Amino acid sequence: MKNLKLVGLLLVVVLLALAGCGSAQEDSDDGGGGSDGEGSSGGERITIGTGGTSGTYYPLGVAMAQQIFSGVDGVDNANAVSTGASVSNAQEMADGKYQLALIQNDIAYYAVNGETLEDFEGNTVDNMAGFASLYPEDIQLVTTADSGITSLDDLEGKNVAVGDQGSGAEANASQVLEAAGITYDDITAEFLGFGDAAQGLQNGTIDAAFITAGAPTSAIQELGASKDVHVLSLPDDVISTLTSEYSYYTERNIPADTYGDYGQTEDITTVAVMAIMVVDSGLSEDTVYNMTKAMFENKDELEAAHDRGTDITLDSALDGMSIDLHPGAAKYYEEEGISVE
Repeated sequence: MKNLKLVGLLLVVVLLALAGCGSAQEDSDDGGGGSDGEGSSGGERITIGTGGTSGTYYPLGVAMAQQIFSGVDGVDNANAVSTGASVSNAQEMADGKYQLALIQNDIAYYAVNGETLEDFEGNTVDNMAGFASLYPEDIQLVTTADSGITSLDDLEGKNVAVGDQGSGAEANASQVLEAAGITYDDITAEFLGFGDAAQGLQNGTIDAAFITAGAPTSAIQELGASKDVHVLSLPDDVISTLTSEYSYYTERNIPADTYGDYGQTEDITTVAVMAIMVVDSGLSEDTVYNMTKAMFENKDELEAAHDRGTDITLDSALDGMSIDLHPGAAKYYEEEGISVE
């Protein structure tokens, strides 16, 4: 009888141990998440590639992630990260690092078609689709009022920040200089992002800097807090050359009062490309539809994040869109009566 009781007791212990192992395994499976980017609730984990913290992409991307997309059906979690902006965003989207990204429309076209920039020649980004056009990105050539630089010709022999190596801003700087008959051999080109360029202007190691971003740009405003800034206009012939040779450039006028508090006294005539939002084509149609709808129905969050948020409208949602739309975004636009042809 004692032996039977002992056997029964051992059976209970074994059964309890097995049940505990099963529960632990289930807990592990539930919390681990998949390698395909889906969260524990089955929704997508969204990471948005933005730009430097002193630019325009970053505050808008943060607002999208924290205030808009995190509450969307089909999205388990959304966050925005600071990046090297357009070119690196395209490359890292190809690697699956980002599910959405802010990017210049010219760079998006180069990436999808594998052309023009060295980074993309023969290396197409096959998983990128259009989400929405956002706002014009102005090519701003900024210097300080005491630099003595009043024209493009004055850049020769000077230290000029042209953007991060291989970035969209650097591509724009190179094209502007070329249109003016200036090469990197004529200047000392410094490959710096917006924030570092502004710091260089402040401490005198940089004489001028190209910044491609929606105006007002915080890097220029931060510089203006300690020095009077001067954003140069581009000559008419340079603008004409750029708009005729590159289909993505449009002429732009930035009113003087945009930077009036920081020393700017004249309107700025320049060119601009378009900032667009792109999305991984592998995201589901329903999820992208819900995200597109949420962005336009919560535009006040973008307006609060940056002045350029006011430029994001349904009327301009496809302006300058240089790549094919994601079906989810296209579905939303069609429901709103916007032609996606």
